[in-house]
Amino acid sequence: GTYVLDPTHASLVWTVNHFGLSNYTARFTKMDATLEFNPDDASATSLTVTVDPTSVETDYPGDFKATHADSPYDTFDEEIAQDPTYFNAGEYPEITFTSTEITTTGPTTGTVTGDLTFLGVTKPVTLDVTYNGTATFPWAPEQPKIGFSATGSLNRSEFGLSKMVPNLGDTIHLTIEAEFAKAAE
Repeated sequence: GTYVLDPTHASLVWTVNHFGLSNYTARFTKMDATLEFNPDDASATSLTVTVDPTSVETDYPGDFKATHADSPYDTFDEEIAQDPTYFNAGEYPEITFTSTEITTTGPTTGTVTGDLTFLGVTKPVTLDVTYNGTATFPWAPEQPKIGFSATGSLNRSEFGLSKMVPNLGDTIHLTIEAEFAKAAE
């Protein structure tokens, strides 16, 4: 059946190596996804995701303008979202992922390969996925939920985002947690 992402129980976190010292962590907070889920046939399952790049949150502490006086942006999040050398959301207002192949690798594990479009470039990305189960809640018995955890990585330079490579790592690691609610029929 058709399931839609529950945005109150979903997260997309990404990390990038920062000068070999630590992994800088950020997240996107606005995304939509639709899952056509067939628990008996992974090949009949499909996933589409849209992420709003302006929803990036870095939790940058302190006064950004005090340490980045030359930036035309008021916050670090705004700079990453809008600057043409980063996410360039003015020209590319969406990041999309459309599955092309879903396979099972175990009773509750699998892979989802799909086309990721970022900065106008489309490349295949594979995620390792764990199916966490199904639940029905008394306050919404007509909308059972299913949950998944996923991890994956991509090289940002392949999408044209090469600012400060290699000081800022090329590999972006993704960690995804998602609950989907059964769509109304």
